[in-house]
Amino acid sequence: MSTEDWLKQGISAAWWVLLAWWIWGSRGNKSAARGEPWHTRMLLYWIPLVVAFGLLGPGDWFGHTWLREGIVPHTVPVFAVSLVIVVVGVGLAIWSRVLLGRNWSSVVQIKRGHELVEAGPYRYIRHPIYTGILIAFIGTAAKEGDVRGIVAILILFASFWRKLRMEERMLGETFGETYAAYKRRTKALIPGIL
Repeated sequence: MSTEDWLKQGISAAWWVLLAWWIWGSRGNKSAARGEPWHTRMLLYWIPLVVAFGLLGPGDWFGHTWLREGIVPHTVPVFAVSLVIVVVGVGLAIWSRVLLGRNWSSVVQIKRGHELVEAGPYRYIRHPIYTGILIAFIGTAAKEGDVRGIVAILILFASFWRKLRMEERMLGETFGETYAAYKRRTKALIPGIL
């Protein structure tokens, strides 16, 4: 196997590790006290997520359309940097998920006995799982090197931004001034910026 193939396989493996951890880690979560309706989740979160992942699928799916316009060269150094970016993003998402423990949910929910987590990356950003997944998407998009990667990142960002706003509203209603103070000293996705 060439170095290029090894690096591409490493990127795929990182995503599989994230998926496996998500499935394994979802066991034993607290039950939901309230959440968003299923049709909203499907339309505004799951469908955009599937579309974003699909855009980063095999390039042959897109033929010779504008989505396949190259913007990043397909070289070993680019693939190596892409792998590092993906691993950092996946690592951040997994670490953040571990810290949430039984409070975690893949959908917008408030759990029974929900706890506000402020440890680790949560000291600086309120949604480090989203940040980690976005970082991993950026690395994967760089590996693909096409315009479709930018489109995938924008779709995912818009979906996450809508989802985090809903989460923050529910958390604010649940934790009141404690959450308001937490929001004042942190950023949503990027420390000190956004």
